Amino acid sequence: MAARPRNLQEARDRSRNNAELAWWVFMRVSGLFLVFLVFAHVFVNNIAINVATVDYNYVATRLAKPSVKVFDTFLLGLAMLHGVNGLRVVIGDNIRRPGLRFWVQVVLIVVSVGIFVAGVMTLWAFSYREMGDAIRDLTSGH
Repeated sequence: MAARPRNLQEARDRSRNNAELAWWVFMRVSGLFLVFLVFAHVFVNNIAINVATVDYNYVATRLAKPSVKVFDTFLLGLAMLHGVNGLRVVIGDNIRRPGLRFWVQVVLIVVSVGIFVAGVMTLWAFSYREMGDAIRDLTSGH
């Protein structure tokens, strides 16, 4: 098996088509961008606050903000796309039979889209503030 391209010129020389070259570039750019997104997420959720005080009220208040929903949706989408593309490459490298490779990739894409849709629905479809109020009412005995 040939060594993977290490720079853009090598990737251009070895690419069978422009789509593969675009995915090669995407993986490098998205990987770098994900590092910053994940560190920002960890900082906001684990370092900037006292983690011992995190409860449903904190999470509900945070997820009620549209900016947090947009950030988390972008983080989820970019991480899913990056990971699924990496798995697509691994499948292409290890499954030699074209028919089997095709169906494994179809299953990968269907499952990934389902997970992404469930994640986005979880972020956007619920009113976390109302759910938090209902939980506080239940726990306070009202």
